[in-house]
Amino acid sequence: MNRFETNDWLVLNNIIYRIYSVTDLTQMRKGLLEQLRLLLDFDAADFFLAPVNGEDRLEDGVGLNADLEGTQLFDSVDYSRGIMYSGKCMVYRETDIVDDAERVQTEFYKSFYLKNRWHYSMQIILAYNKEFLGVITLYRTIGKPNFRYEDVFLMDMLKDHLAYRLYTGKQSRESGKIGIHEAAEEYHLTKKEEEIVHFLLEGKENSDICDELMISLNTLKKHILNIYRKLGINNRIQMFKLLKEN
Repeated sequence: MNRFETNDWLVLNNIIYRIYSVTDLTQMRKGLLEQLRLLLDFDAADFFLAPVNGEDRLEDGVGLNADLEGTQLFDSVDYSRGIMYSGKCMVYRETDIVDDAERVQTEFYKSFYLKNRWHYSMQIILAYNKEFLGVITLYRTIGKPNFRYEDVFLMDMLKDHLAYRLYTGKQSRESGKIGIHEAAEEYHLTKKEEEIVHFLLEGKENSDICDELMISLNTLKKHILNIYRKLGINNRIQMFKLLKEN
């Protein structure tokens, strides 16, 4: 892809839209790897997250034609570890940081790349506010050419969107709470129930909510009981512990 065609821009815009709109991080990452194949030529990929406790390691990986247990060995490679945990958001080809002749002699290359018949790779390190958040690796099989600078440029346009999405997602993982929209999707709340939850989290009184929605107090109570049933809770205090404002 020497230049972007109209369809390429449409795919790219759709990828960015899904980065923010798909609330579940696992589903977002799986969909991202699948969609990237419409723009980039690669044969396998993985997408790992940093743990919420700040440890320098990888966890919760999703993959595309990749052995996730094997890919975690990437965390121990000396020449990439310093870049990964530098707190900088960047895109690079592995051959940009280590000579290919030297790379193929490493134990990691022999035990992981050769095992899967891969040779070239491109990494996307995701960080926000100097905090490492995750890493994407794209692989090409032996015999294929290296990734081009156009490929690096493409991922460079996505990296900041992905980093910010992971940053907000990590905040939710740290607090143990989920947003209203995410809860509505996960627990199958109706639009009316989602609206009521929003008012409840704002601390509005039942009478004020009834005035806003033009419903009776009895109808509101039925909605609230149905919300509690779907969320698996018994009262408003438990709801505050489970949910957060978007």
